[in-house]
Amino acid sequence: MTQIKPAQEPSPAPPGSLPEPAGPVEPGPSMGRLVGVDLARALAVFGMYVVHIGPPLSATSGVAGWIRYLADGRSSILFATFAGFSLALLAGRREPKTGLAGRQAKARIAIRAVILLAAGTGMAMVYGDVVILNFYGVYFLVALPLVRLRARTLAITAAVLALVGPQVAFGLRTWLGEPILNSINAYDPLERLCGVGVLDLLLTGFYPTITWMPFVIAGMALARLDLAAGAVRRRLAALGPALIVLGYGTSRLLAGEDALRSAAEDGSGPSGNGSFDSGSFQPRGSASSLLLAGPHSGTTFDIIGSLGVAITVILCALVAIDRLSWLHRLAKPVIAVGTMSLTAYVGHFVVSSFTGLAFKDSWVPLLMYIGGAILFAGIWSRFFRRGPLEYLLHAATKLAKFVR
Repeated sequence: MTQIKPAQEPSPAPPGSLPEPAGPVEPGPSMGRLVGVDLARALAVFGMYVVHIGPPLSATSGVAGWIRYLADGRSSILFATFAGFSLALLAGRREPKTGLAGRQAKARIAIRAVILLAAGTGMAMVYGDVVILNFYGVYFLVALPLVRLRARTLAITAAVLALVGPQVAFGLRTWLGEPILNSINAYDPLERLCGVGVLDLLLTGFYPTITWMPFVIAGMALARLDLAAGAVRRRLAALGPALIVLGYGTSRLLAGEDALRSAAEDGSGPSGNGSFDSGSFQPRGSASSLLLAGPHSGTTFDIIGSLGVAITVILCALVAIDRLSWLHRLAKPVIAVGTMSLTAYVGHFVVSSFTGLAFKDSWVPLLMYIGGAILFAGIWSRFFRRGPLEYLLHAATKLAKFVR
């Protein structure tokens, strides 16, 4: 589960200053640092830690149960929203780059996409289909034709895909059927290599492109807005909660009390087995499943509600950092995690390989992972502008300068 996110290239930061954003990030002088965005990125990372390392939902209750439930699916969706945010930063945040600069920006995005697809495929060979990086690579490639669109056009595109995509996905899965899907997978080298084939990446996986592109495109639209403007923030403050109520509320009214249920609630999800997984599901049965809005259900209602959550989290982080100077100072190590979210995301998989995940019913390992990420990022950011993997990704995309 999921991000790996950009930010435009400012002039070199002095030692000890706040590092630049993580993942596919490439800062630039025209953009002021939105530190709240880095804070929200860190929350997305920690949310995925909760799902991957924390106790299964069936073993929690009260406040802990709510934290576990809210993290399920929504943390990876927040990550996917930041993927779109990163794309817009790379392509020119408020004003899309054109001419040579635009072609080179597209080349950087394409290089990142290929690297993330390859890295995600390699990780899926070890950790299974819960890895989101290979899906990220596909998102980047699919979004390439959209990088010069304005915020309004991007928002309309995201809305249309949210309304249409889940129904198309359901129809395709129903029309093709399991026998045909299995036959296609049998000839797919990616499927044989890591268990996540082209069909998974596009249609049937945990984060299928057909139903996850609305998050990416919405993230691109957010990045094109002036997020420091009061009028923009007021509109987002109304939009986020409205989407939450519209998506989850409508699903609850139409599908009943189990509409928002997570598959992890009864312990049947894979996350209860002490391995990396979301314990979530996608609707594959009757058409009535399209009324659900549980984590990873991939329905229109799930997309609308989850986008509302993502917008609200991002806005709250921006406002909190701007209004509470003490929080900005206190949260610097946490913010540093957000600036190197690719390293933090991959790191928790790698560390798990050495520590194991036999902690089903305890929150202690999760707190250790979060504390370790904060400590590492806080120290690293005092000496380096980018995280380790962010630096390698940035170095690889320097090849784009040869594009003419």
